Amino acid sequence: MSRPVEGKQRGVFEKVPGSGTWWIRYADAKGALRREKVGSKAAAISLYRKRKTDAMEGKKLPKLRARVIRFHELCDDYGVYAKKHNAGWKADCDRIAILKTAFGDRPADIPIAQLRAWFDAQKWAPATTNRAKTVLRSIFNLAIENGKCDNNPARLLKTRRAPDGRVRFLEADEESRLVSIIRTRWPVHLPEFVIAVNTGMRKSEQYQHIGWESVDFLRRDLHVPVSKNGAGRHLTLNPEVIAAFRVLFARTRGQGPIFQATRGGVALQGPKHWFEDAVKSAGLKFFTWHCLRHTFASRLVMSGVDLSTIAELMGHKSTMMTTRYAHLSAHHKEQAMEKLSAFNAAAILISAGKKPTDTTTDTSEKRALVMGSGNVQ
Repeated sequence: MSRPVEGKQRGVFEKVPGSGTWWIRYADAKGALRREKVGSKAAAISLYRKRKTDAMEGKKLPKLRARVIRFHELCDDYGVYAKKHNAGWKADCDRIAILKTAFGDRPADIPIAQLRAWFDAQKWAPATTNRAKTVLRSIFNLAIENGKCDNNPARLLKTRRAPDGRVRFLEADEESRLVSIIRTRWPVHLPEFVIAVNTGMRKSEQYQHIGWESVDFLRRDLHVPVSKNGAGRHLTLNPEVIAAFRVLFARTRGQGPIFQATRGGVALQGPKHWFEDAVKSAGLKFFTWHCLRHTFASRLVMSGVDLSTIAELMGHKSTMMTTRYAHLSAHHKEQAMEKLSAFNAAAILISAGKKPTDTTTDTSEKRALVMGSGNVQ
């Protein structure tokens, strides 16, 4: 406990009794309380009187040295924030740990050159690098909100161009082999597979975010309350998924988690303990559980479903992510080219003084006109 100076002197104290180091406490011209470490008691008394005089005269007082904030403190703050607000907080925390190991003991105002040099030295794929940079920017943004930083040096880090990833989905023969393996060796997990390939849910959504209150058998509706982008969505269940959910409902009696371990009723956190072996046994290459989500989207595209609807079913914020599947549909490209041909034919008819109508101009006439359009003056 601090010890005040004997007598009537105020604002001078020994923070650690017996240390011989004295501090002063006073209010500046704006009324803000300030503290300064001085040294001897006599020096503290002298400086205290000077500071009080300067404050009364309205003089600007020297800027006190601020506490040095280390980068690891910013990482800890963002780790707490991510767990509370980010659906993918586990992956975020892994990236935070890597950044904390690299820069943890440094002052928070890390020069941009050091950040660039560190990222350039990492042998990461572009997508991995971009995700780490996103987390770093978020760490500094939160620090600015908390008043622990004045700027975000990570905002100057450029995003690396990532090549379009291959959309790996199940072919018919692959699905046949995989289902056969699951039915033979892991039959209790077959409903999980059926639900995944027919709903396109993310692994975390399927195993961690939905419960029996999310399944409406009467309306054939599945409510996914939380998705990666923070918004929920509704999925209409097809007969295969309804049947799979009914099997699980009978098994659990509609109590507890939907996906449970066969012993103890413990909630399953994912399919890793059986799915990887099933994929290997079926002879599939470069195939993960997430590829079932790709399979769902790819089959919708190849069935002619429009991209905006697919984006809604997938839980994408926009169709930008969904367009990666567009190349799988030849149907919409054929339609687009047919519309272009019809437009060209109509333009030729107009230039020839005719009125184009779908009922009077047949396809063969349009095609002839288009083929001969080079002779039209």
